[in-house]
Amino acid sequence: MKLRTILEKGVFALALTLATGAGAADTIKVGLSGPFTGGSAAMGVPMRDSIRMAVDEINRSGGVLGRQIELVERDDEAKNERGVQIAQEMIHREGVVAGLGIINTGVILASARFYQEAKIPVITPGPTGTLVTRLFQPPEYQENYVFRVSLQDSIQADMIAAEAIDRRKYTKVAILADSTNYGQLGREDMTAALAKRGVTPVVVEKFNVKDVDMTPQLLRAKNAGAEAILTYAVGPELAQIANGMAKLGWKVPMIGSHTLSMPNFIETAGPNAEGAVFPQTFVPGATAKGDAFLANYRKTTKLDRITGLGWAAPGYDTVYLLAAAIRQAGSTDGVKIREALENLKESYDGVLMKYSKPFTKDRHDLFADSSKAMMATIRNGEVVRVSDAK
Repeated sequence: MKLRTILEKGVFALALTLATGAGAADTIKVGLSGPFTGGSAAMGVPMRDSIRMAVDEINRSGGVLGRQIELVERDDEAKNERGVQIAQEMIHREGVVAGLGIINTGVILASARFYQEAKIPVITPGPTGTLVTRLFQPPEYQENYVFRVSLQDSIQADMIAAEAIDRRKYTKVAILADSTNYGQLGREDMTAALAKRGVTPVVVEKFNVKDVDMTPQLLRAKNAGAEAILTYAVGPELAQIANGMAKLGWKVPMIGSHTLSMPNFIETAGPNAEGAVFPQTFVPGATAKGDAFLANYRKTTKLDRITGLGWAAPGYDTVYLLAAAIRQAGSTDGVKIREALENLKESYDGVLMKYSKPFTKDRHDLFADSSKAMMATIRNGEVVRVSDAK
């Protein structure tokens, strides 16, 4: 009877373990957060869907270290305070070994320190604020757990200034930027890029997220003789700028950051979005790998029209970079994953590029300059390279 009681207790304990999910150690838990609702969802949802697709591919191929990747998803709603809450939940409740995603500069600036303190790497395909990968530097910090595959604003701003000043020869430009961390840090980078060329903007205007009337800012820019509007904002407000110019009967080029490729800008502005110019790291037709990704993305999401590719493509690549780092580390320990990312020995033929030692201990940004980026534009409602639009 005693043996039977012991066996029964053992069976019950095993059943309880499986029922409560305590056996989840068999999976590799990876956090995925981003804006899946609200104005920034046009960036977050394509990123999320492409990350899901990459995880599914890896899992169907046997996973990593013989284990399946388990995504733990959270919607940060592009809110800084929500991002902070999610970071702590991912670390302390979910026990993730790494983080992927995060789109908005303000959200990662608010939440990155929690991952840093927990020694959990984050590979982000979204926020472009120049400070993102420079938060944790010597002498205060000897290790940095934030890695980025998006094109930082210091590079984007220089590309925007080069387009407006060097190539188009404008001498009078206006800057319109929203009041978020993203907009104001981008404005600083843009002002610096113009100053390097001896140009001072004729006006610098600010507006808030959800503003629907840009008439005062646009009139000041028009009256100052602006030949182009340089922008740092996200889709809905960018559409208000384009539509506001149309209402005023004033048509000058919009040249701005990669958020001009957001579908909620293109769709809301309609014909007024045509000709907007911006930096981009991926467009359809660039590479065979990219075309294969697009075909699979279309099949997986069942979408006829693919939008938000500037966030979908790098999101997909972050999963494969993380998987390569875990394989090289032979472990899911955060310190070892970080060390592997800083010295990846495995090359990966990705959607954005062929990755060969993409990061180092001192450089956690994939892009060191603009040589692997391009200027893109809107043509017939689609994102294409500027060279293909002529």
